[in-house]
Amino acid sequence: MRVVVNLTRCQAYAQCAFLAPDVFRMRGAEALMYDPEPDDAQRERVLRAAAACPVQAILVDRADDREAAVESATTGPAVSARTAASSRTAGWRQTGEQPSPDGHDAATEAFRRDGRIVIVGASLAGLAAAATLRGDGFTGSLTMIGDEPYQPYDRPPLSKQVLEGWVAPDHTGLPRVDELGVRWLLGTPATGLDPAGRQVHLGNGGIIDYDRLLIATGTRARPWFNRDEAALDGVFVLRTRDDAAGLRHRLADRPGRVLVIGGGFTGSEVASACRDRDLAVTLVERGPTPLVGALGGMIGAVAADMQREHGVDLRCGVTVTRLEGDTAGRLRRAHLSDGSTVDAEVAVVALGAVRNTEWLRDCGLAVGDWGVGCDAGCRVFDVNGVTTDDVFVAGDVARFPHPLYDYQFLALEHWGNAVAQAQVAAHNMVCAPADRWPHQAVPVFWSAQFGTNIKSVGVPTLADQVVIAQGSVAQRKFVAAYGDRGRLVAAVGFDQGKWLESYQSLIETGAPFPPDVHGVDEPTDAQPVSAQIPDHTTRNRHATVAVTGHDPSERRAELLHLH
Repeated sequence: MRVVVNLTRCQAYAQCAFLAPDVFRMRGAEALMYDPEPDDAQRERVLRAAAACPVQAILVDRADDREAAVESATTGPAVSARTAASSRTAGWRQTGEQPSPDGHDAATEAFRRDGRIVIVGASLAGLAAAATLRGDGFTGSLTMIGDEPYQPYDRPPLSKQVLEGWVAPDHTGLPRVDELGVRWLLGTPATGLDPAGRQVHLGNGGIIDYDRLLIATGTRARPWFNRDEAALDGVFVLRTRDDAAGLRHRLADRPGRVLVIGGGFTGSEVASACRDRDLAVTLVERGPTPLVGALGGMIGAVAADMQREHGVDLRCGVTVTRLEGDTAGRLRRAHLSDGSTVDAEVAVVALGAVRNTEWLRDCGLAVGDWGVGCDAGCRVFDVNGVTTDDVFVAGDVARFPHPLYDYQFLALEHWGNAVAQAQVAAHNMVCAPADRWPHQAVPVFWSAQFGTNIKSVGVPTLADQVVIAQGSVAQRKFVAAYGDRGRLVAAVGFDQGKWLESYQSLIETGAPFPPDVHGVDEPTDAQPVSAQIPDHTTRNRHATVAVTGHDPSERRAELLHLH
């Protein structure tokens, strides 16, 4: 059986850990871990846990496939497909969402019945979109293309349960994958797109026709800048199932020291998993603190203290300039910008992600290192900024305007955003124009490290100030509220996940900053201070835009690729 927990919704009430302790485990006060593919003998316990979850955050494979077969035999395949798909996708929907009404025009109904939809990216977003399409009554052809040879799997456990040794890398599959009537093209990357001809070109020379396309290709790990050094035995990145398998195997050999290059969430979670294995760890972060790029320096300093308290050799304000190997090509040493060295047998490069957009180059869409540009309804822009009606995008690769943040374009590499945006994109692909939804969900993400659950709502990186609104920093149980020019834009909790839903509501209603919160453990002397968010205005640009023509009918944009 397969299980996934929507940890953006989970509030760590822990009933699941009591009802199925072999499948769900609590680390510290609020950090929930789970086995994505437990033995079938655990099914009854898991189903009880899913039913008891107060926020209905647990999704399990169906146990009644025979009922669907009987229904198909008695009612016909088209009717049973709609009914069964609606049941199958209920767990993927966010609380309060309802399937769209049946009153659609003839063209919409015809497309729902006979249309061809292709999803490029066998990812979490791709699977959530497929589930929503079937749940909204789409019974046409549905093809999913993936460059990995695996069906969609859950990535967050790779840096947690898998590295810790509890869960095998090939036991992270997502539930309900086989229930959606999808044609799978796995291990076959997309290499090009012809929007005018509505065709996707594949790496094996094949061509797939579509009526509507969803781009859900996500991101890949940013590699080490020196190819020869990256090829040293012992140098890893962590993004895929295969990456996790290789790194887990090496950690099982108990290396003398693990070097983690980069103090973001992935790097910090890797360091945490290594300390759980009682392995010596050095983490090198170019910024002043770990997590500074996501949470700012003030809260990053709390994360720094937490890492050092758990035995991490944390080096901030320096970079790794060179990786050194021995004559057999095995990693032995790292050279740092301050002149020091670190002897290590394993290095994990955790320097962020690269969006998978190369296959879309020169196809006429608004695509670059920033991702794929789209409107709030997930319709992709062409290079002139005009929306298309047959190409959509969702997940980590999408860049979209958010009304809560002055319509700034955001690209979010969050589990919850991938699901929510995919649902919106899928719905809009098969509905009448008047019934389209906007993607306006407040961003939510989480991280479990060193026995602490770190959860965020909103966008902390857009803030200029932060204040401890509840709890105690010294006890590592607090909520930090983030503000921008007098408005609440985000909140981050350390083992305080139950409070964040109320902060989310404040963000949605444009509440002022500092927030007027009178709750449990309210600090008496909290004062706003600088959030110490790094300046993101400077970055490597791989493409820019030139505009030509004078008359409005002649004005055109062209992407200029830089090297």
